Amino acid sequence: MVTRIPAPPPPDPAGTVPAPEALAVANRLRPVLIRLARQLRRELHSLAVTSGQASLLAVIHAHPGIGVAELAARERTSTPTMCATVDRLAAAGLVERTRSTGADRRRVGLNVTAEGERVLRAIRSRRTAWLATRMHSLSAADLAAIDAAVEPLSRLAESEL
Repeated sequence: MVTRIPAPPPPDPAGTVPAPEALAVANRLRPVLIRLARQLRRELHSLAVTSGQASLLAVIHAHPGIGVAELAARERTSTPTMCATVDRLAAAGLVERTRSTGADRRRVGLNVTAEGERVLRAIRSRRTAWLATRMHSLSAADLAAIDAAVEPLSRLAESEL
């Protein structure tokens, strides 16, 4: 009988191999995050926006005047693909293109419209309510543990690997 030893995980782009502890936590955390993300996405159905569109609205809101090419680079997609997506957001009245009044008048920036702002508020409100409703049933200790995990998870989400 031959016993196989599992191969170590592949290195990340920086060339490091995750510690076994990090790998174990990641294996437990990943499916939980996927289930939570799926549930939060479902809160968008009645608002007639996709999760991708909601994400782009949030980025444009956080970076008013961002250009299509910069948005495409930030989202790691092609400029033509992003242009088509922005066209759909503009057709829905959620974003508007604004010509620059600065030195380069050819530059067009993106801004969230009043309707886009309303949609973003509705998204945040629905998702927060969904989470709060489920968290209401947790013990004080569980709620404190989640609260303590918010900051490190936030750093993890912001890190560029």
